[in-house]
Amino acid sequence: MNILEVGHLIGESILFEIIVIIIIATFFAYLTKLIRQPLIPSYILTGVILGPIVLGLVKNTETIRQLSEFGIAFLLFVVGLEINLKKLKDIGLVSSIGGVAQIVLTYLAGFLLASFLGFSTITSMYIGLVSTFSSTMIVVKLLSDKKRIDTLNGRIALGILLVQDLVIVGVLSLIATLNNFSPLTLSYSLFYGLLLVIAAFLGSMYIFPVIFDYAAKSEELLFLASVTVCFIFMIMAYFFGFSIAIGAFIAGVSLGNLPYSREVIGRVTPLKDFFSVIFFVFLGVQLVLLTDYSLLQTMMIFILLIVIVKPFIIFLITTLSGYNNRISFLTGTSLGQVSEFSLILTSQGLLLGHITKEIFSLTILLTIITMIITSYTIKYDYFIYNKLSGLLEIFDRYSFFTTKKFEYASKKTNRKIVIFGCHRMGSIFVNTLKKLSRDILVVDHNPEVIKELMKEKIPCIYGDISNPEVLESLDFKNTQLIISTIPDLEDNSFLIEYAKAINPKVKVFVTSDQVKDAFNLYDYGADYVILPHLTTAEILSDLLKKTIKNKKSIEKLKKEHLKYIESLKWYGR
Repeated sequence: MNILEVGHLIGESILFEIIVIIIIATFFAYLTKLIRQPLIPSYILTGVILGPIVLGLVKNTETIRQLSEFGIAFLLFVVGLEINLKKLKDIGLVSSIGGVAQIVLTYLAGFLLASFLGFSTITSMYIGLVSTFSSTMIVVKLLSDKKRIDTLNGRIALGILLVQDLVIVGVLSLIATLNNFSPLTLSYSLFYGLLLVIAAFLGSMYIFPVIFDYAAKSEELLFLASVTVCFIFMIMAYFFGFSIAIGAFIAGVSLGNLPYSREVIGRVTPLKDFFSVIFFVFLGVQLVLLTDYSLLQTMMIFILLIVIVKPFIIFLITTLSGYNNRISFLTGTSLGQVSEFSLILTSQGLLLGHITKEIFSLTILLTIITMIITSYTIKYDYFIYNKLSGLLEIFDRYSFFTTKKFEYASKKTNRKIVIFGCHRMGSIFVNTLKKLSRDILVVDHNPEVIKELMKEKIPCIYGDISNPEVLESLDFKNTQLIISTIPDLEDNSFLIEYAKAINPKVKVFVTSDQVKDAFNLYDYGADYVILPHLTTAEILSDLLKKTIKNKKSIEKLKKEHLKYIESLKWYGR
């Protein structure tokens, strides 16, 4: 059977297309993971290969598009579940006012640039809108993968994205009525949007707590109840003229305050991941090569606008809101891409005759390329910031943000024991050391964790393990023990080398989720590597007590631990 016969067979069944998509996506994802690169580009590459540019095996593009919308919907559902408005109160000003300012400034930049390049007014409007909004799906996925959603810059980015999503709902409603726009149609859109929000509020207050109290008795019923609520709001949004993704997002927010929200997230995440793969593959399938040289030049110009100018605008707004260069830079860097809603926006514009197929293809290319670039800029944002920090010093004078409000007993940062990360396992160490009355300091990048520690009067500061400025302020010269509960190989290797260079006698305990990474950390100079999946809380507590009482026992523990993990042959080295 040749490739054309296979293509014909696949084209007859959407099931075969999905099977091929998942198989090829898995293959490329595996290769990408082996070279330690983000997975999103591999999914898009899968779409390019299966699309019309290369093999042309995907025929049911409309069905695949509808399935890909579920990827956006389920992701926004999970985002809604994770949103806690109380957590956003500290960054409400920069998220609301700053978010609106970013939208206006970026839109004007995109609109004026497109007009200057000779595009019509309505086309320039679309290009300006495409440049303005960032991808909630990409940002949340990448920040979640790096465990940075709860950092200060993660929350600011999420707040700005929330404002963008709310604005684009209105934009999509207006675009649909642009040909026959009237104050009446706008009033209807606002009215229906308000109805959707009111339904979510009433449900979260009076209906969902009762339903989910009963559903929580069965894991299967809890899953079904959660997905049903999501589907109900998706249907409501559809009939009100909104995107189903908006309905899913509102459904997530309505369930976010339930005590079972974490369990729901765990149940829905595999579904979200599956449909997300379909979404990214669909982006690649839609790719059409641009042969017009002027459009290619335009694409390059707008890539620079979206990847460099837009993040810089966000950086300036965040800095003027009082945050330091590092937080502002990381926030801006994470938002330098085109939103998945831009595809919905321009596809609607294409149907209404507002834009041409070439502009729609340009939007697809901009979306794909900027998403790929973002997957790397977020992956290496700390490295990029450290390289550019000298150039950004001029903006320090506009920064009024201080971590003092996220510190307790900060005058004495030179503590005998320093713990990085106080979520779950870190709290075990803190409680043990409190009982031993030891001189400790906790460093965490989650403001909520720091606030809880401050309430308990535990010495703590807000900071990041990979931030040289934070490490420098800690002054490890007299520190006896450093514990990192953050399972990141790069961060922990950096911490080990930095701490040992300052104080060769300091003992450093780090954490790893992988046995093979534990060997690397020992090679870097770790005195003990904690493997959470092989170690109970009681063992960790006893280990810490033994270490405090007898420092000579650390070498013995290290040798025993190395011997033990070397016996785990199935993991490999």
